Amino acid sequence: MSSSPEDPSLANEYDPTAPETFDSPHEVFEDLRRRCPVAHSTAFDGFWAITRYEDVFRMLMQPELYITSVRNVVPGSSTTGRRPPLHLDPPDHTPYRRAIDRALGAARVANLEPVTRRIARSLMEELVARGEADFVEHFSSPLPAAVFGQWLGLTEAQTQVLWKTARAYVKAWESFDKSSVAVAAEQLASMAAELIAERRREPRDPATDPTSSLLEARDNEGKPFPEVLLAGCVRQVLVVGLVAPPILLGSIVVHLSRDLELQRQLRADRSLVPDAMEEFLRLYTPYRGFARSAKREVEIHGRRIKPGEAIALVYASANRDEAVFPDPHTFRLRRPNIRQHLAFGRGPHMCAGIALARQELTIALDELLRQTSHFEVCGELKMSGMPELGPISVPVRMTPA
Repeated sequence: MSSSPEDPSLANEYDPTAPETFDSPHEVFEDLRRRCPVAHSTAFDGFWAITRYEDVFRMLMQPELYITSVRNVVPGSSTTGRRPPLHLDPPDHTPYRRAIDRALGAARVANLEPVTRRIARSLMEELVARGEADFVEHFSSPLPAAVFGQWLGLTEAQTQVLWKTARAYVKAWESFDKSSVAVAAEQLASMAAELIAERRREPRDPATDPTSSLLEARDNEGKPFPEVLLAGCVRQVLVVGLVAPPILLGSIVVHLSRDLELQRQLRADRSLVPDAMEEFLRLYTPYRGFARSAKREVEIHGRRIKPGEAIALVYASANRDEAVFPDPHTFRLRRPNIRQHLAFGRGPHMCAGIALARQELTIALDELLRQTSHFEVCGELKMSGMPELGPISVPVRMTPA
């Protein structure tokens, strides 16, 4: 069948607003991969959900056809204008991406490792001392904010404001409260403006400080970045690394609460943690709403998609595609083709902070295992809404090591 969202007979084939459990989205995605791999949804003003690995990968690797400058996430979240590099297409996005990458070099990430370890250890000590607490609220949410604060060169007070504002922004989107989203977005924009003004007064090393790197960089015409795009880019940097880690780490806690043998295995040999993290990234990819739109009409699996229509690339589904990952719902340590997972995307918009994310996530799991002899979920999970996927509240009971 060939159809488009304007067709009044088109069914709502995927409803991301329906109540979800920890496992139910993956059951829905498995069904869609089998019978309707290009599914239309009437939610969020209408979009297409792409669920098979091959299709998602192909779109990521064709930035000249599938662009981000029209829609880059479902539901749309831009309330403060364009935020490079994600909101721009190559080659316009490239100077912004290059400036961010410079401040995420191997030496910079390595220098952050002891700081990340110290932060994770302290937060975990406080969590374990509580006995029972929300893992996300007390550990996996403040951790990336504190690490990002260090990377961005924020003061302790600024870091606390960033965490609280970013958390309010995420929670507003989870409840689809657009007025609250706008308030939090404006607060983040104000913080970005403040940070830019500070770095203009007192520049820092652009090899380590992302804001200074962006200020020093030049666009493809050799000019400083336009003020509005510079502000948008810093605003994007402030929040981009604070959303996914809390959800992913929460999913890992749920998985290990169910699989006590794996929990014991990893605790007994923590050298396995980096390999385990890659499989967790595949299993619990926290994204289902990163989006593209086609520059021209395309037909995929018999569905006609018109230019400008939102196309959600469901990474979480692609990473459980049985055509690529055999027995996809099962945790397999050192899965032979694990590096094929799309948790960080692919192509020109691939996550800039991969090395920092892997380091942060691995240290977090290592500290969880090191400081406990046992942990288990002890209450009801609360699940995120689109564009993320995973738990945003994980009550946990912890036994100290």
